Amino acid sequence: MVRYRRLAAVLSIAGLAGLAVVALPGKAEAWWCCRVGIGIALPPVVVAPPVYARPPVYYPPPPVYYPPPQHVWVPPHWQGSVWVPGHWA
Repeated sequence: MVRYRRLAAVLSIAGLAGLAVVALPGKAEAWWCCRVGIGIALPPVVVAPPVYARPPVYYPPPPVYYPPPQHVWVPPHWQGSVWVPGHWA
């Protein structure tokens, strides 16, 4: 019985392949053409995941960075007739 199942499977696949070859139209025409004849006319099938456009993402503006005030070292010096020691400004 196993041999007959395999034989039946091989013959059915060969028969379907032969039927597909016989059912093909003789000329290469587009599937939407209005010609009537023997053939299988199927629209093209595209298998792909759907692509959706993402909505725009609005981020809050980045915080404004103000650097800390830079202290400057003022070396000791004379201011008129007064001696000023070194200090941070």
